[in-house]
Amino acid sequence: MTALADAGAELDLLLLLGQASHALSTELTARLADVGITPRAHCVLAHALRGQLTQGELAAVCGLDKTTMVVTLDELEREGLARRRPSTTDRRARIVAVTAAGKRKVAHADAIVASVNANILSTLPARERQAFTSGLRRLLDERLSSPTHCDPPVRRRRVVRSSA
Repeated sequence: MTALADAGAELDLLLLLGQASHALSTELTARLADVGITPRAHCVLAHALRGQLTQGELAAVCGLDKTTMVVTLDELEREGLARRRPSTTDRRARIVAVTAAGKRKVAHADAIVASVNANILSTLPARERQAFTSGLRRLLDERLSSPTHCDPPVRRRRVVRSSA
């Protein structure tokens, strides 16, 4: 039971989701470091494999701002995991293509991500797992599908790779 529940406080959804997100991000960062990839790079490569997406489309799918996407793609190109090529339909756009080395890296990372996810979800009773993930998907598809505008804009938490 969390200190929040012990104190009898009102449900703090932001706190709970934030703590869960941080713990999951940290675990994935640590586990994926073993194969030399970050969760962000994995997300970009995995989604790039699904179709002919431009940098901008891929940034939107992965929830990244344009600057972060450019930096990420620069790193992926340097490591030989992806390349940008001109779009055949829009000369200003670049399509992100995953290299053979990138495909191997994604396959290895996918197995790690699946293992971590299964391990975490196994903590819940079987009947609650489906309800939990379905509920999160529904919230993100409906009520939380697009953030409310505010000034200044809320920045997403940055996942930092540990040097340890």
